[in-house]
Amino acid sequence: MHPRLRQALVWTTAVAACIGVFALYLQPHFLVTLADQIWACF
Repeated sequence: MHPRLRQALVWTTAVAACIGVFALYLQPHFLVTLADQIWACF
């Protein structure tokens, strides 16, 4: 695989993952569930 193509694929995947995580944080129900799960660890 060409190095530039591989680098572009890695960057695209990283940006897509960041956008996905950001989209989850915009959902209040997800944040409450996440907080409950973290709190349950203590």
